[in-house]
Amino acid sequence: MSNFTQHRLVLLSRGRLELTYQTKSGYQLDDLLGFAERINPKRAFLFVSKVLGRHIPVAPDQMRSAFECLAEQICDNLPQPILVFGMAETAVGLSAGVHQTLQRRYPNAILLNSTRHAQAGDLLTTFREDHSHASQHLIYQSDDLAIRQQILSAKTLIMVDDEASTGKTCQNLVNALIQAGLNQLEQVHLATLVDWSLGQVSSNPFSQQRFFRHHLLAGQWIWTDTAHNHNIQMPNVATTKAGSQPLLPTGNWGRKPTLNSTEFLPNLLKNLYKQLENIDKCHLKRVLVLGSNEFVWLPFLLAECLADDWQINVKFAALTRSPIAIDNQTTNNQTTNKQATNSQTAVKSVLSFTDNYGLGMTNFVYNVDFDAWDLVILCIETPSDSVDSLWQNLAEQGKVLILAEG
Repeated sequence: MSNFTQHRLVLLSRGRLELTYQTKSGYQLDDLLGFAERINPKRAFLFVSKVLGRHIPVAPDQMRSAFECLAEQICDNLPQPILVFGMAETAVGLSAGVHQTLQRRYPNAILLNSTRHAQAGDLLTTFREDHSHASQHLIYQSDDLAIRQQILSAKTLIMVDDEASTGKTCQNLVNALIQAGLNQLEQVHLATLVDWSLGQVSSNPFSQQRFFRHHLLAGQWIWTDTAHNHNIQMPNVATTKAGSQPLLPTGNWGRKPTLNSTEFLPNLLKNLYKQLENIDKCHLKRVLVLGSNEFVWLPFLLAECLADDWQINVKFAALTRSPIAIDNQTTNNQTTNKQATNSQTAVKSVLSFTDNYGLGMTNFVYNVDFDAWDLVILCIETPSDSVDSLWQNLAEQGKVLILAEG
């Protein structure tokens, strides 16, 4: 482990990104991140995680290692009850992985993710993620009165996200939860893969709670726009409406508080093996499992099971509503003063299609070459006939297996 300060310059078409960073774990910058350009007027650049299994296919064991390493940064003897909170959509799998690891020490910790999909049931609160392509987040109550009371009595909040800078989103969340009745909070922990607050004045933004930050890498960034103006037209992906397609029970977990993040995994595995009955598994050496939007944790567990059971090359990625540009970038590692030009960003390819929720919204999948895989398993939380014709055609060609309950 090293706190040696390093520097990186990333040049994108809309500007330059200057990074200063330190590592406190076994992870280096290139282990955790690549870079790309957002189709978003609010923030031009994107840190593309190499361990989340979202925009880049990742082996399940690499994802699991990152989940566990982040959870291990969080200290013992936390005041209980504990609420582990994950940010939709990017961090809902990360939060579940951190929660599952923490339950070895805190078995009664509750997992709750925000969502952008309106649900039946009572809202606990809402809050905003100001720089996001879809800034509004919904948080739902439990249907279980005992769990409701446990949440209201929470003394420790652990907010999990892929990265953080100012901590403003965490403040928005905490303020919303306190206004919703969580007035017994004593500690707030912000757990992120990368924390970009290095060099900022270390102050506690909360008057009544102790505040802690945990991360695998710490740094700071400076973004400078290029001189020419940019007319960025972002797709309309900010809705929090309920779509016309039903959310099936196996998929619709985590949007309401839960103690058990794996209870529907047997159903998903049963459905998969039933659909694989007519497939010659002997020829499957490379399998890609795709989650969809907020439905990523159970598909990740499925990918993990396949990798363990079949002993083959399995990787995981996910569909997303996040619009990313594909352009050229140049990177300069200032610790070696060697400049390298990369003809691609961390996002090498994109497919766009209509979402499977019945929202009429464009969704995307990045870095997926269907010819590179013997089988792609698309896991969805809506009925199987809800997917775009692109996926239906791929299924008819035998390149994709669509895994759903109906």
